[in-house]
Amino acid sequence: MTLAGRGPGATEHLVLPGVLTAEQAAETVAGILAVQHRDGAIPWFRGHHLDPWDHVEAAMALDAAGEHPAAARAYEWLARHQNEDGSWYAAYEEPVGAGAPGAGPGHTLTRPGDLGRETNFVAYAAVGIWHHYLATGDDAFLDRMWPVVHAAVEFVLALQQPGGQIGWKREADGTPVDDALLTGSSSVHQALRCALAIAEEREEPQPDWELAAGALGHAIRHHPERFLDKSRYSMDWYYPVLGGAVTGAQATARIAAGWDRFVVPGLGVRCVVPNPWVTGGESCELALALWVMGESDRALEILQSIQHLRAEGGMYWTGYVFEGNRAVWPEERTTWTAGSLLLAVAALGGDEATTAVFGGGRLPRGLEPDCCR
Repeated sequence: MTLAGRGPGATEHLVLPGVLTAEQAAETVAGILAVQHRDGAIPWFRGHHLDPWDHVEAAMALDAAGEHPAAARAYEWLARHQNEDGSWYAAYEEPVGAGAPGAGPGHTLTRPGDLGRETNFVAYAAVGIWHHYLATGDDAFLDRMWPVVHAAVEFVLALQQPGGQIGWKREADGTPVDDALLTGSSSVHQALRCALAIAEEREEPQPDWELAAGALGHAIRHHPERFLDKSRYSMDWYYPVLGGAVTGAQATARIAAGWDRFVVPGLGVRCVVPNPWVTGGESCELALALWVMGESDRALEILQSIQHLRAEGGMYWTGYVFEGNRAVWPEERTTWTAGSLLLAVAALGGDEATTAVFGGGRLPRGLEPDCCR
């Protein structure tokens, strides 16, 4: 089910009134490329660490912008650094001096900074790999990455609980953490569907994955008690919609119920209540969720509201404290914030690979548990 690829620098679909001009889009893409290491690694920013989830999000943004060789290098980095059990560590650190002036992005991030292995971080590789394939139609790439995806999914599903939810992580010593996070499990739900799409494309059925995805979706929709209570965080509000588990009237009701609690008109989305702090990443993800629901006008309004976070050079500040000193905080411009904005704009702009991955219309849904059919 290949779609279409675009050449390097193709950003016409990243133009959105009040959000990005063609020149601004190109500047933002160049900002991510400037942080990427020659071996493909994409840290948060120069001199900082890499985590696998945000690395993939930035790579997806590069694909949405037509920078397919750079995105492919990001996925090859994942393949080279995958652990024997199919996982990746939660963080990889920059070498000492890598962020010094003139050091350049040529260093490699190979030193684990956090030996924990988080399930949603591991699973998300499947989303990015499927997105890259849809953007490029590169069958050889998919062949190389299939063992990577298969091993990653098997690692994640080893932590699935009897109720369908996914345990959060394995500690550094291998001890499983059975507690489940709603946001993380919702992200895993999207990843499992993308992994199933890859398996379907390769004609290698994975019935166990179908059952796992179905059980997980059912838990997200109907059993909030199976997840840790993180309802203060906006991600727990919108991610069940963004991850494709909650749809239709249930999605509409969920977003409506939390709107006034999390959305700050004209500024963006709070990361956590009651803190007076809006963040670019959460705002862009909510915009994506709204687009998934068919509410493109509200999605556009959210994206327009966070343009105060755009910084010199085309990158975006992580967040803004809107009470007290009223300042940008923290003072960092992350690749994943820029990446989330580009992906949201790409979805609204009709980029085929991005709409396929987040819209979910052509992704396998998994099989509901017998008790719930």
